[in-house]
Amino acid sequence: MDIRLTSTAFTEGGAIPRKYTCDGADVSPPLAWDNVPEGTMSFALICDDPDAPMGTWVHWVLFNLPPDTRSLPEGVPPDKELPSGARQGTNDFRKIGYGGPCPPGGTHRYYFKLYALDTMLDLPPGSSKAQLLKAMDGHVLAEGQLMGKYGR
Repeated sequence: MDIRLTSTAFTEGGAIPRKYTCDGADVSPPLAWDNVPEGTMSFALICDDPDAPMGTWVHWVLFNLPPDTRSLPEGVPPDKELPSGARQGTNDFRKIGYGGPCPPGGTHRYYFKLYALDTMLDLPPGSSKAQLLKAMDGHVLAEGQLMGKYGR
């Protein structure tokens, strides 16, 4: 089962507007999803860039989104814990929350990957993508992704 992940800011394979990058306001884009499986207890989100020169670069780690969540607004604040109880991890800019596309050159692909989980995760805020993936192992009910591109 696939979750359908969309954004009003860009389409699958389309250009990510400058506003959501380090060349603009560097705020997270609005996201929405549906087709969520029964038994979902939380969601996790990872945004990364597999085209980075030093290997995949992590732009956003977010987890323990409540099961009734179906969207994220533009500009999720870079707080360790959100009012919903969701927690944000550390990105490869060594910051909490979202860090937008900022390629050194050329056009890169940015994958927003959403996971429906059958549990809440016992991870502290500030956790890394690797820690999140390990904690999610065996708990993924469904996933969806949205890929956007940005170039300089």
